[in-house]
Amino acid sequence: MKVRDVMPTAENTTNFDIMPDSDTQVGTTLENLKSAVNGETGASAKYAEFSKLAKEAGYDQISRQFACTSAAEQIHIALEVAEIKKKEPDYEPPKAPEASGFNTDINLISGALGEIYETSDMYPNFVKVAIEEGESSAELVFTRAKLAEAVHAELYLEAYNNIDAPDDDKFYLCPVCGYIHKGDDFEKCPICFAPKSMFKEF
Repeated sequence: MKVRDVMPTAENTTNFDIMPDSDTQVGTTLENLKSAVNGETGASAKYAEFSKLAKEAGYDQISRQFACTSAAEQIHIALEVAEIKKKEPDYEPPKAPEASGFNTDINLISGALGEIYETSDMYPNFVKVAIEEGESSAELVFTRAKLAEAVHAELYLEAYNNIDAPDDDKFYLCPVCGYIHKGDDFEKCPICFAPKSMFKEF
């Protein structure tokens, strides 16, 4: 993802259209935040299991990638839970579900499909409602998550295409928005502009 002159938002970015055959259950912003937490919790657990399976199969780089993406989803969960607690201080997020996986190539496709759904369907729907309801803080959380998920999907497909030709690149996680950069050739997050010095290495 290229760094733009201005920080990307739902208003200045043109890839926020919703899939025509969307099957996302859309409610109020508060309901959508809870739905997002449920989805991200499942995704994080799934990627943690995929990381373990990849490690056991000898795919060290892909194992690190899954672990990094699992951690990215935890960032999204924390941001969404914080929004929920503004209205429901006693809210308790769900426990991580049991997760299972398949062979690593299939797990990469599974991950990509999940991220593509979130970036092209779920989060654009939630952003739209947040804008309509004037929930600017939730809008920002949803927007940044949507943009990060697109990059996660791209990285999963890259790993799938190069599963038998890995390189030595590490993954770097933005602790502010969950963006992941592969390799160390960057200066700041293209989504939230956090500096490279803040990123966590995997």
